[in-house]
Amino acid sequence: MATAAVLAPHDVPTHLNYYAPIGKDAPFQYVYDPPAGEEKHNLGEDTHPTVIHDARGKVEEYGLSLDTSGFQFVNHTSSVKGFTDKATIEGVYYKEVEEILKKEAGAKRVFIFDHTIRRRPGTEQTVDGEPVRGPVERVHIDQTFDASVARVHRHLGADAERLLKSRVRIINVWRPIGNPVAHKPLAVSDWRTLDTEHDLVPVRFIYPDRVGGTFSVKYNPNHRWYYLSNQTPEEVTLIKCYDSEVDRARLTPHSAFLDTTSPKEAPHRESIEVRALVFDSE
Repeated sequence: MATAAVLAPHDVPTHLNYYAPIGKDAPFQYVYDPPAGEEKHNLGEDTHPTVIHDARGKVEEYGLSLDTSGFQFVNHTSSVKGFTDKATIEGVYYKEVEEILKKEAGAKRVFIFDHTIRRRPGTEQTVDGEPVRGPVERVHIDQTFDASVARVHRHLGADAERLLKSRVRIINVWRPIGNPVAHKPLAVSDWRTLDTEHDLVPVRFIYPDRVGGTFSVKYNPNHRWYYLSNQTPEEVTLIKCYDSEVDRARLTPHSAFLDTTSPKEAPHRESIEVRALVFDSE
């Protein structure tokens, strides 16, 4: 932990992987193994040099918040440390996430529908025998607009129509585990620099029993990117993936990125992200 803590706040020149088509079929990705003989996805990469700006100490200067830029950094110390037990994550950490969203996002009702732990591929299994998932090094957004509405119906059933009459958000609560982030930090893009009509590419996200949707993102030189240097496990990033209100930030492209200035001996990134439906009406 001490090794990673020596990193100084700084902007990082790097490369980000944007969307490029492969073939003529509409974009798709299988969440798990595809049927025999089919490709996992048809998402190509369009890689561009990008500067990731350090938001540490400059949040007010840059005007960063959930409703302006689409993301927010908050301080929170979790009582959960190892994140190796699924029952503890769901029984203890989920309650902490609910309190974060009520305090920081003004939520009245929170429904958490999943979480993902990420560690360097090749390490031990994560939680309850689930395979390790590494950082996603591709610019994306977790949900499309239609898929977000479908999630309300899927998880809230008879309450869905009533809840959809007022504001609904999907927020991803992202936190480092164990050590400050040195390798593969998380970059988030400012909503105000996004062209939603041209930059967003809907992708069919295929589960064994249903089809959801995510957004890939086309390159736009106007995009402005941020991260929180040396982000610690006590610093949480709130990533807006959907907002039913249209007069404010509605979503945030994000991606892991390579920081070649990080000390090679620093611990590899470990993180947990919890995705939640957030309701303002009740």
